[in-house]
Amino acid sequence: MARRTRRAVLTALGSGIAATAGCGAFGRERVDVLVAGSLQKAASETLQTQTDVDVAVEARGSVQAARLVADGKRDPAIVALADPTLFDRVMDTAWHAVVASNEMVLAYNPETDGGARVAEADPWYAPLRGGSVSLGRTDPTLDPLGYRTLFVLALAADYYDEPGLADAVLSPDQTYPETQLLAQFETGAVDAAFVYRSMAIERDYPFREFPPEIHLGDPAHAEQYQSTSYALPNGAAITGSPIEYGAVRRDEQEATRTAFEAVLSGDWLASHGFTLRQTYPRLMGDVPSTVTR
Repeated sequence: MARRTRRAVLTALGSGIAATAGCGAFGRERVDVLVAGSLQKAASETLQTQTDVDVAVEARGSVQAARLVADGKRDPAIVALADPTLFDRVMDTAWHAVVASNEMVLAYNPETDGGARVAEADPWYAPLRGGSVSLGRTDPTLDPLGYRTLFVLALAADYYDEPGLADAVLSPDQTYPETQLLAQFETGAVDAAFVYRSMAIERDYPFREFPPEIHLGDPAHAEQYQSTSYALPNGAAITGSPIEYGAVRRDEQEATRTAFEAVLSGDWLASHGFTLRQTYPRLMGDVPSTVTR
């Protein structure tokens, strides 16, 4: 019963209720953690089991999360984002750690007519043209999943020699908050969605895979990914690159240091479909001496 109560609290925090410093469940130290929407399930359900401190999770699109911190509207002890470049481009942090990788896929709902067409289509994008399939994606101004969807379509246009593919597939009414995107499958609101592999795996949704030249998950194709770019609302340009996740610790409290060691370990991500490379965690910038691998 106690565990269900704690998860209920974490769920409430994840919905956008701002956390304040203090003690967590059973008098333990609480650490406020602001994470990318695609990290919400792993952070709320698994990270807590990897540390003795009470982890209070709030999830947002990574661009929005970084902006909230940069504008002083959130003051979390730990921030974990779906694009490490946001630490430099939006938050202006002195350092960060890279902890995981991912790749893009096209998840589909096999229970809908449109989803069934996506499952059988060759090529995969054929039923997405013209709006006959209800498609979901996220807002590129709010999170990396949104602009990475644009990167995938730009790369696919070159790979399949299909100029204008993005214009044929995308429409303004397709965007949902990252934390709600896959929930649209359960209601039948969308037939398919551009998501991270981890999001589909941890919810057991079927998906179409993309070639490595397109899915943004293969470092061997980094130069090819760099042919794409997107300008954030603040004017910062994001260039396509292999998908990585980063995290930063924002204070020296013992509880924060303990929780951050669990974040760096990557153990909380392994069962959720993320890619953990031998080079992780990779520490970048002016890293404090108190940060240990």
